[in-house]
Amino acid sequence: MITVNERGFYGKFGGAYIPEMLHPNIEELVKNYLSIINEEGFQKEFRHLLTDYVGRPTPLYYASRLSEKYQTNVYLKREDLCHTGAHKVNNTIGQILLAKRLGKKRILAETGAGQHGVATATICALMGLDCVVYMGKVDVARQKPNVERMKLLGATVVEAVSGSQTLKDATNDAMRDWINNPEDTHYVIGSVVGPHPYPDMVAIFQSVISEEIKKQLAEKTGSQDPNYVLACVGGGSNAIGAFYHYVDNPNVKLIGLEAGGFGIDTDKTAATLTLGKEGVLHGSRSLVIQTEDGQVIEPHSVSAGLDYPGIGPAHAYLYKTAKADYFPITDAEALNAGFECSRLEGIIPAVESAHALAYLPKLKAKPEETVVINLSGRGDKDMKTYIEWFGSKD
Repeated sequence: MITVNERGFYGKFGGAYIPEMLHPNIEELVKNYLSIINEEGFQKEFRHLLTDYVGRPTPLYYASRLSEKYQTNVYLKREDLCHTGAHKVNNTIGQILLAKRLGKKRILAETGAGQHGVATATICALMGLDCVVYMGKVDVARQKPNVERMKLLGATVVEAVSGSQTLKDATNDAMRDWINNPEDTHYVIGSVVGPHPYPDMVAIFQSVISEEIKKQLAEKTGSQDPNYVLACVGGGSNAIGAFYHYVDNPNVKLIGLEAGGFGIDTDKTAATLTLGKEGVLHGSRSLVIQTEDGQVIEPHSVSAGLDYPGIGPAHAYLYKTAKADYFPITDAEALNAGFECSRLEGIIPAVESAHALAYLPKLKAKPEETVVINLSGRGDKDMKTYIEWFGSKD
């Protein structure tokens, strides 16, 4: 497990670096989140919705053709088969159930790829709550299908037009809204970022992924421990979910794949752990891509969900303590891996998830070893990106 101390730190990363006006909101969460999450009634409702609404447990699928090509045993954890198309809904259900118990009537979210926005809009529709989703103008254009889904579900989508007009800026705008509406509003942060207790809270809700992997792998192979767990990393929620129950297991190698963009030797990248330095972003101390004088550098990734200049503090801790390894994957490598998975397995992955698939040829796993890849989302939203990329290859 990944544990946080009473002040919200994983080693020296984490904490709550927030403006004074946000203190009441954060203190309310810190005081109540664990007791509410651990209530029998909460767990019963949460697990019921995960089963009957989301469709959990998601399959752990033996990818026979990828296994044959790479001469190892490849399993895909099919989070793409969750209702709404990604792992994001696990956290969204948990946080909105929590918000209702705190008496909140209005829900905020930020989104990059749109999957967290869709998941939040979906659960707000289910529970009859007002929903406002902030999304960068650039991401609105490249993730149009998800924008339309959010609107159909009744959410108000607000474009962020400052900075790079992507996920970082949507997060800034959502936090400003929350500051201005503290009494009736809960901000559903979609990843393991932000001030304590968000990184811990999101990790707890997403830990269902590794909880299921252990049980399913034991049924399929006789051992609950794979040799490797691979997951893409932006803010880091799907990866923390896949790593959660394996962190202290020396027999399992945890590998996060971040967005290398055009390459780590260019200024078009989002490889935070490779290039980042310690700093504070969106309320927590972590690693941030920044200039020498501490200005955040605008990130780049072909994937809207990984286009973020920071990283969750738990991942910064795992990286610095060598409990997990992290490597950059370029846009080209990710898109080619997504194409390969589509042609070999009949599964079109999200471009985010394709970053994890792209590490298979570099891993060089042995024939007797087992590799679990967390397929965090489906690729419907990325069809335009795939088509433009492979069209340009003709």
